[in-house]
Amino acid sequence: MINHAVMLAPILLAQAVRVRRATPRLPGATGPVSGLVRGEGGPLRLAVLGESTVDGVGAATHAEALTGQLADALARGGRAVAWQAVGRTGANARVAREDLLPLLEPADLVVIALGVNDTIELHSATRYRRDLLDLMVSLRRRAGHVPVVLAGVPPMGRFPALPRPLRDVLGARSGALDAAAARLGSLPGVVHVQMPAAMLDPATFAEDRFHPGPEGYRRWAEQLADVSRRLLSDTIQPENR
Repeated sequence: MINHAVMLAPILLAQAVRVRRATPRLPGATGPVSGLVRGEGGPLRLAVLGESTVDGVGAATHAEALTGQLADALARGGRAVAWQAVGRTGANARVAREDLLPLLEPADLVVIALGVNDTIELHSATRYRRDLLDLMVSLRRRAGHVPVVLAGVPPMGRFPALPRPLRDVLGARSGALDAAAARLGSLPGVVHVQMPAAMLDPATFAEDRFHPGPEGYRRWAEQLADVSRRLLSDTIQPENR
């Protein structure tokens, strides 16, 4: 396996350079990075932390991107949702802890969406798990025992912008990193949500064929909202039920 990857290295490097040159550089979403979806009672405070998908690349505004659509999906239960998107294009798990976490406002639910940049940077599964764990520990110190939804690493083997064999190599590595992240789902108050490969319909990608478009974000947000509702229900203290 290692020898095979070494033999393919010149091809993979050439393909990576071509993809970088040919792929349109899309900006992050415009508009406010926080907002309120109206509903009943005091709002659920939602914070989403992560890479370019949290920055909203592929959508015109954050209302169409992951955080806004997740807030809308959660608000359909009737409760208001106050949301905050803390994202940076190019961020890996270590950068998220060092640079993005300090920007996080108090929250009742935190969703973390990372892994694509760690995959592209060829980080090992061991490093990714360690960096995520460090992020979790720092998050607990900052925000207390807030419930955390850890979004799975997108299966990069389904990214239309990537040619083979680069697509296969990054697909295998993203799967390895996601398996490492899934182990953190055993932590109290943390749920890991694997992204099914079938969710990545080529028609739901943005113009760059690398990031989700609004429909891709909607599907992802619906999946994360379903899990978030169950997690919040499970972590409500008995006296508050």
